[in-house]
Amino acid sequence: MKKWLLTMLFATALMLGACGGGGDSGGESTGGDEGGSTTDSAAAEEIFESNCASCHGADLSGGNGPDLTAVGADYSSDEIADIIQNGKGSMPAQENVSEGDAQTLADWLAEKK
Repeated sequence: MKKWLLTMLFATALMLGACGGGGDSGGESTGGDEGGSTTDSAAAEEIFESNCASCHGADLSGGNGPDLTAVGADYSSDEIADIIQNGKGSMPAQENVSEGDAQTLADWLAEKK
């Protein structure tokens, strides 16, 4: 009986510790810059899927367009936004992507290094 009670207490403490630890960490990142970038990442991924994935691949690995998995190592966020809005090489300007969406997407892609 004591072993069972001790086991249950340990299991409860373990579960609460795991849940509490994840909540605390998530609370800190939500309050900081990372919390904003998580939301922006979701928006950027949606923008990418709608406008870019057909050429650059759903996983950024390329296809008709170049591989973007490490594009942030070559270009800054501002340079990427400029490429999205004005085109480069065989890539045409993306007139259907708003300036705000282009910046959200560029910030997300610039993190890919």
